[in-house]
Amino acid sequence: MSLLEAADAFGPQGASSAERWPPAIAPRAHPATLVDAFTRQLTYLRLSVTDFCNFRCDYCLPHGYPGKRPKNELSLPEIRHLLGAFARLGTQKVRLTGGEPSIRGDLPQIIALARQTPGIAEVAMTSNGYRLERRWQDWCAAGLTHLNLSVDSFDRQVFAQITGHDVLDGLLAGVDALLADGRVEVKLNGILKAQHAEDTLQAALAYVKDRPVTYRFIEFMQTRHNARLFFREHISGELIRSQLLRDGWQLQPRSATAGPAEVYGHADFVGRIGLIAPYREHFCQSCNRLRVSAQGKVHLCLFDRVNHDLRPWLQQGDLDATCAFLLGLMPIKPEHHHLQAADSGLMANLSLIGG
Repeated sequence: MSLLEAADAFGPQGASSAERWPPAIAPRAHPATLVDAFTRQLTYLRLSVTDFCNFRCDYCLPHGYPGKRPKNELSLPEIRHLLGAFARLGTQKVRLTGGEPSIRGDLPQIIALARQTPGIAEVAMTSNGYRLERRWQDWCAAGLTHLNLSVDSFDRQVFAQITGHDVLDGLLAGVDALLADGRVEVKLNGILKAQHAEDTLQAALAYVKDRPVTYRFIEFMQTRHNARLFFREHISGELIRSQLLRDGWQLQPRSATAGPAEVYGHADFVGRIGLIAPYREHFCQSCNRLRVSAQGKVHLCLFDRVNHDLRPWLQQGDLDATCAFLLGLMPIKPEHHHLQAADSGLMANLSLIGG
């Protein structure tokens, strides 16, 4: 049975409603670390360094970025202060996101700031790969340890149709160069869409057969601007999961600083297949993440209805005061999102704080 033939077995949201989540609140742990009211330790910071993106992905910015690149992005001194505060409070992993982070000419300096911050063990980045071939050596030299690249299709024509750019061949050549270099762990991400699900899964399996790469399917998430495409293309990640398990793939252990992906391995494959399924029940139970926008706004959840302005504290340069502000947000971090109710909060599109 193909993925599309199986799709009717799962609802368009792919998970039970949020009302089934238990609302119990447990006491906070050590006050000098970022632990929320549900005893989740937040050791993973996703820092957007720009809202601007040069791609026109149909599920995110189909008409391109609206207007010019903002001029009020966080400065290097502000980023240095921010990283110091988060590291003091137990952050171990930083992921640089966008928009498209490689738009910033000072990206190597930002990577280096993160790598040189005591306590930060992993410096990761998510990119569309547009500048990968030309810049990957600079990023590696600056201290990048992990790189996630958006590859929504292995078919050149489909890739160009989805993103608005015919750059797949160069992107994959850059991946091969990274793998040969060996300094950075590489993952590829693709949005799971009904139209291309079967073809992309087969192509991903062929790609990871002999490459130490994880290809991860991300369930298509509804935002305010993509509802029509969402209802046409959304299918449950359960379809990928069930096919992998049927074919002998096994769920792998998750590291303490890992994100929400389920990763599956197989003895006959060098690489792995992953799945990020935000519509699955209890997806948020193991959340270990906080997000900061390119303008210094703290988002306690990707789909929260409010944000919290950290920038005044960054500009003051008082590390103790910045830490106190962040700790004060812990009791109000939501237990879970409300995607099952078609509520994406402030998220008009996923370029805002990097998804």
